[in-house]
Amino acid sequence: MANRNGGFIGTDGLDAPDPPTAVTPTAGDTQVSVAFTAPTDTGTSAITGFVAQVSTDGTDYSVSSNTGTSSPIVVSSLTNDTAATAKVWAINAYGTSAPSDASSSFTPVALQRAFNFAGSSSGGRSNIIDYVDFASLGNYTDFGDTSSQRSVPAALSSSTRAVTAGGAESGTNDGHNYIEYVTAGTTGNVTDFGDLSSERKSACGGGSNTRGLFVGGIGSHPTRLVSIDYITIGSTGNASDFGDASARSLAGGACASTTRFVHGGGQNSSGTQIDVIEYNTISSLGDSTDFGNLLEANRNICSCSNSTRGLFGGGEGSSSSTNEIQYITIANTGNATDFGDLTAVNENMSAAASSTIGLFMGGTGETDRCEKVTIGSTGNASDFGNLSVGRASGAGASTAHGGIA
Repeated sequence: MANRNGGFIGTDGLDAPDPPTAVTPTAGDTQVSVAFTAPTDTGTSAITGFVAQVSTDGTDYSVSSNTGTSSPIVVSSLTNDTAATAKVWAINAYGTSAPSDASSSFTPVALQRAFNFAGSSSGGRSNIIDYVDFASLGNYTDFGDTSSQRSVPAALSSSTRAVTAGGAESGTNDGHNYIEYVTAGTTGNVTDFGDLSSERKSACGGGSNTRGLFVGGIGSHPTRLVSIDYITIGSTGNASDFGDASARSLAGGACASTTRFVHGGGQNSSGTQIDVIEYNTISSLGDSTDFGNLLEANRNICSCSNSTRGLFGGGEGSSSSTNEIQYITIANTGNATDFGDLTAVNENMSAAASSTIGLFMGGTGETDRCEKVTIGSTGNASDFGNLSVGRASGAGASTAHGGIA
């Protein structure tokens, strides 16, 4: 028999439907998808819709709501990292049901997603963008494409937008000045962002949740660049001059905290690997300041970080490629320290990080290998999964790196 104890809308509560059952939330970034089972007893009129509402105290279900004609219903504009529950009501022409039982607790969280942009694949250059969510140990999925095939681009990101810049297109040794972006939560091809101040390839990028910096690289081949460009990640437009690094360098690595942009290694204008690490204060335009040194001179290195610790992985030392991972404490200047080893000797990788996990992607031999480390604990890397296509000389970014939190 129907409960029919609704009637909050309409004229006859006895003709309202039973409440929905089996309310199941799936939390996302500032939202929740609320699945439910519609009642079998719909009252004396067909159900015309449902309303899902959210509470953070288990009593007041007016925090946010949405309507729909079937399960699931997505409720947005929620606060990340705040626990909540949901209830669902059924509606027909005569009224609204009693509320469902409250769902289990859920907590919206910011999207934590790693990207790998372009690179070289099967002897040519690639326009592939693929991604993986940090919560899902496993393989990468195709996201979309860059506007052209290219290798050695740079990349950086905010919590909502991933940006790629520069690189060498098919058929040329010169860099280009394109800046392009994707919206992190929506798969698809890149959108034009603007232009770098000059052509670049083999640069590296990083920054905070609002400002991104690109440093070094090659302009018109073989000219090495010393300049640093910056963008406001949330606002499309051309890059502006930020300052200069101390050495003209290419193929280095960069990472960031919320306040400091750190870049290290690479090859100088004489074609020699360097061990220099430098930093910039992200909010203040100006030239780089000495930070310390890598364990050895190194080029074709990659880097990622959480908010406190930056990692540099692999690369080509003064005599051979390496499987070495080294780390710095971003807030404290000083030389790098041994962290552990990659699963194999590797260079020309890309890297990305969440607040806890560092990923090293692709590399020598255009491998599809991806391996991970726990940033807070020194030790060797372990297998994470595979890229959608084997690649070297791509660029990594994430929505949860050290410049965000």
